[in-house]
Formats: sequence, structure tokens, C-alpha cells
Amino acid sequence: MSGCCEPPSFDGQAVGYKRALWAVIFINAVMFFVEITAGLASESQALKADALDFAGDSVTYALSLFVIGASLQTRALASLFKAASLGAIALFVLITTALRFFSDAAPDASTMSLIGCIALLANVASVFILLRWRDGDSNVRSVWLCSRNDAIGNVGVIAAGFLVSATGSAWPDLFVGALLAVLFLRSSALIFEQALAELRTSSSSCDTSRVDSQ
Repeated sequence: MSGCCEPPSFDGQAVGYKRALWAVIFINAVMFFVEITAGLASESQALKADALDFAGDSVTYALSLFVIGASLQTRALASLFKAASLGAIALFVLITTALRFFSDAAPDASTMSLIGCIALLANVASVFILLRWRDGDSNVRSVWLCSRNDAIGNVGVIAAGFLVSATGSAWPDLFVGALLAVLFLRSSALIFEQALAELRTSSSSCDTSRVDSQ
């Protein structure tokens, strides 16, 4: 069986990792409320997209915490759910962004830049908290990928804010919103691929165990 001699991936059972995950869940939950409020007030598609990502991360991180110590199959199934939810968020953002192309109103650039900076600080803090656990099974790796993507997305929101201010156009905001959706889709695909591989490994292990017991 391929991979049978490879060391097992870190599955998140370290006490330090669980504490780190709780801290990151709190950061993401707070930032969701901050960004969704600012996004609605400023009519920024990029801020609303990033806020939805914070909300999704809070839920999926809580799910990651819940399945720590469970079987490989259970953790892989949880990762598939995360991949699906991230993909759903991406599609929602793409659709709402496309609808905004018919509006000429530019969002509040100063709010975009300010909240983008605050969100970036929050995500950089999350990245550093999780840095030592960036490699592991699909459940652990999905947490790292989400935090990393959030930090990248915040840089895009800040840049969009400056461009909206300079041009008076909504196009930079819409472009970043769409770009974030594409980033979400890519992460969803990466998590989905690793989770499927782990499900196959789990099934092969179960089949081998049944043969050995006979």
C-alpha cells in the first residue's frame, strides 16, 4: 500500500494547538461582525466577501476542533464539508459581485482601507499563532490555508481601497471581490483533493484490517 512507510501527519491533538485554535476562532468571530458591519455601511463588495470568509472560518475552525482525535475518515469527511462550504461562499461572492457590475456607485474607500488594515493585523496574528502547525492532515492544513488566504485577501482589500479613492470607480472593489472568490475556490479544491486522498487511505486501511482479521 502506497504511503504505508510515511510518518503519520499531525492530527491536531497537541494541547497547544487546541488553545491556538480557540484563539483564532475568537479572532475570526469578532472580525466577522466588524467587517460585515463596515461592508454594509460602505457598500464594499470586497469587505463583505472577506467578512463571509471570517464567518466561514469561525465555523470550520470550530468543526476542526470538534473532530480532533477522531478517526482519519471522520476528519477527512469534516474537511470535505469545509471544502464544500468554502466553495459555496466563493460562488455566492462571484454571483453578488457580478450583480454589482450593474451599479456605478463606488464604495467608501476610507472605510475599506481602514477595516482592511485591521483585518490584516487580525489575520497576521492568526497566521503567526498557527505557523508551527501549518503542516498536517487535511483537517489541520485547511485551518492554515484559510488563515493564510485571509491575510492575502486583506492586502487586496487595502489596495482596492486606495484604487477606489484614486479613481472614484467601483471596479477595483469588484475586482478584488472576484479575486477573493477565485482564491476561495482554489483553497477549496486543495482541501478537497487532500481529504479524498485521506479517505482512500482510510478505506485501504480498513480493507487491510478486515483481511488480516480473517
